[in-house]
Amino acid sequence: MSSSAWIWIVVVAVVVVIAALVTGLVISRKRRISLEREREQAPQRGSYQAGGGIAFAPGGTQAPEHPAQERTETDGEPGVGDDAAVPRDAPRRGIVDVGLPDEQRQAPVPEPREEAEPEPEARPEPAPEPEAAPAAKTEEPEPAAGRMERLRGRLSKSRSAFGQSLLGLLGAGDLDEDSWQDIEDTLLVADLGASTTTEIVEKLRTELSARGVRTSDDARALLHEVLTDALWPDADRSVRALPHTVEGVKQPAVVLVAGVNGTGKTTTTGKLARVLVAQGRQVLLGAADTFRAAAAEQLQTWSERVGAEVVRGREGADPASVAFDAVKRGIDTGVDAVLVDTAGRLHTKTGLMDELGKVKRVVEKQAKVDEVLLVLDATTGQNGLAQARVFSEVVDVTGIALTKLDGTAKGGIVFQVQRELGVPVKLVGLGEGPDDLAPFEPKAFVDALLG
Repeated sequence: MSSSAWIWIVVVAVVVVIAALVTGLVISRKRRISLEREREQAPQRGSYQAGGGIAFAPGGTQAPEHPAQERTETDGEPGVGDDAAVPRDAPRRGIVDVGLPDEQRQAPVPEPREEAEPEPEARPEPAPEPEAAPAAKTEEPEPAAGRMERLRGRLSKSRSAFGQSLLGLLGAGDLDEDSWQDIEDTLLVADLGASTTTEIVEKLRTELSARGVRTSDDARALLHEVLTDALWPDADRSVRALPHTVEGVKQPAVVLVAGVNGTGKTTTTGKLARVLVAQGRQVLLGAADTFRAAAAEQLQTWSERVGAEVVRGREGADPASVAFDAVKRGIDTGVDAVLVDTAGRLHTKTGLMDELGKVKRVVEKQAKVDEVLLVLDATTGQNGLAQARVFSEVVDVTGIALTKLDGTAKGGIVFQVQRELGVPVKLVGLGEGPDDLAPFEPKAFVDALLG
């Protein structure tokens, strides 16, 4: 074979290889979802923006039941009865007289000193008249519309990274088992729980193949839809804190706020009072957290800022009696809502949890408890879920207030607590400001979660 023939063979082989490489790159680009979007078309993400104010409903009505799903793994988690403590209202030991030893050391006799000549007494100056204390200034709560605008940009960048990692995995074209395992691990790290993660992954597998997702918009829309559906978008999330009529007589709504110390329980009570006052409602606060030194003073400060009355007892008083007096006062004065801040307690202490049940029973001798809000710290993850389980066994929790969503919280506890307890998340705290309390909206939450 001549040299020219060999040259032509080599040229043809090179052309074929180049054509194959170009074809492979074009097919790969078509099948891979691009996460880069034009800047002028990309909306601002990474912020929770509620579409409206907190919804309230009149008390005296039965809350709709939500289907509670099966529990996830609970091995090793504390339950009722673990590390039981003596109830605080149990009889306490008195003072015991202790005998002193017979031998007593004699005190040394001081040496006599020469007496000095007495100095002439100075005439006391007249005391100045005390100045009148300035009256407490009542703050004007911000209306709901303005408050929602101030809640933008409060969610952390960690959740944006969660959304980007999921979209990056879904945008890798055809997913093998290792890729699906990575998606599952990402959901587990975000505290979604084993059952919820399995359900979401199975739904993503089915919908990806059925819809033929190939673009960035399709991937975002599918992931947004699956996560939103897992949060019960049609659940009733109104807070029953409006008055109702019982036998022709106005009855205030009674709201108990419970939770472990440090979750923002008292702060959430004060913020909820501000929202009600901003809507023209009369609110009375009950400072039933009598075992924490600063709790009553903290609630007193909130009441002065919004112009609400507060009923408090002495330090160490029975929380149930303070809650009873607050509800009785609310009925007598004809307020619209009575918000009772219960004593914070550890969910592993049986005696303390029994006290919470006692508070609810004693209050219902005056009026029916319309709402029991459980305040959970979003940064605690699985521990917060354990708290919710035990609290739901002691009192009939009707709603969850999730606080500290502006920090490093992953937010996955929202999926778990709703799935296992059948209780919707109704409120979220997104900052330390007095008006940083927003209604929970699944669509807005998923928008912020994906970043």
